[in-house]
Amino acid sequence: MLKSVQLGKNSGLRVSKLCLGTMNFGEPGRGHQGDWTLGPDDARPIFKAAVDHGLFYFDCADTYGVGSCERVVGQLLRELLPRDEYVLATKISMPMGSNPNQSGLSRKHVLEGVDACLERLGLDYIDHLVIHRHPHGVPGHVQTPIEESLEALHDVVKAGKVLYLGGSSMFAWQFAELQLTAKMHHWTQFVSMQNHYNLIYREEEREMNPYCAQSGVALMPWSPLARGILAGSYQGGFDGGSTARSQGQDRKRTEGLYRGAMDFPIADRVIELADKYNKTPAQISIAWLLNKPEITSPVVGVSKISQLDQLVEAASITLTPEDSKYLEELYEPVENLLSIGYS
Repeated sequence: MLKSVQLGKNSGLRVSKLCLGTMNFGEPGRGHQGDWTLGPDDARPIFKAAVDHGLFYFDCADTYGVGSCERVVGQLLRELLPRDEYVLATKISMPMGSNPNQSGLSRKHVLEGVDACLERLGLDYIDHLVIHRHPHGVPGHVQTPIEESLEALHDVVKAGKVLYLGGSSMFAWQFAELQLTAKMHHWTQFVSMQNHYNLIYREEEREMNPYCAQSGVALMPWSPLARGILAGSYQGGFDGGSTARSQGQDRKRTEGLYRGAMDFPIADRVIELADKYNKTPAQISIAWLLNKPEITSPVVGVSKISQLDQLVEAASITLTPEDSKYLEELYEPVENLLSIGYS
């Protein structure tokens, strides 16, 4: 069974040590991830297995499946658990239509976006609302004054529609500015950071991870398995994709995120260590993250119960310092994806 952990030092909320990412659940064929999406009937056994494992923290977003993910996640959670027995995170900011006001973090879209999330989820409140990038962090979005965004987010909290706020990938200076501005105005601050961090993308170790650790903000990395690279879905390179996702249209996104010269040599070391301990590459990659005290609850995605079983087991694996050094020593700095547009 997974243990529960406190969501950072700045909240009393407890979450499971792993968070189930739900990007791949929704309406097959709808949204950018449509060719590997699981509908409610295929997703239900996975959600049931998660609950049986003590995993009660779920993460989705309005843009996943253009709303269909939230509908499926809300339906399944309402079926499986009383409202006070799970924690649900969802995100707003990404485009939900072609109208200019259907995206971003303007006051209009924050208020309307949260109401739309609640309608799709079939819930009265969202436990954990995450802004799906900085107010200025998505190319093409209007650069809304951060004060406008922060006050609107504070208002949905005070209205009882949202309990806690979280951030996602941005520069550390941007996150610090948001936190300080919220503090100065006595608005709700962020209790978590969902950033891009794994064995082959470690640029967050420079500033964001230390800042969050020092300030008590929970770190819950997305893409902890580097979209399958660290799970062994690609053998030696992108041409070696062995799963529906690694062979489908989503592969282009993976290639855009992971361009380091040492990506696949590091992945080979993960496989080597997995063989040594009779574990899977995914288990070793998740164990590496969870062995870091600053990490609270990585967001993991699965398409099979067997994958979920393995990741839950990974939460109890302890790597030696020598193991961690062996996994880390090949890493070479790469261009920060946020500096070139979007992570």
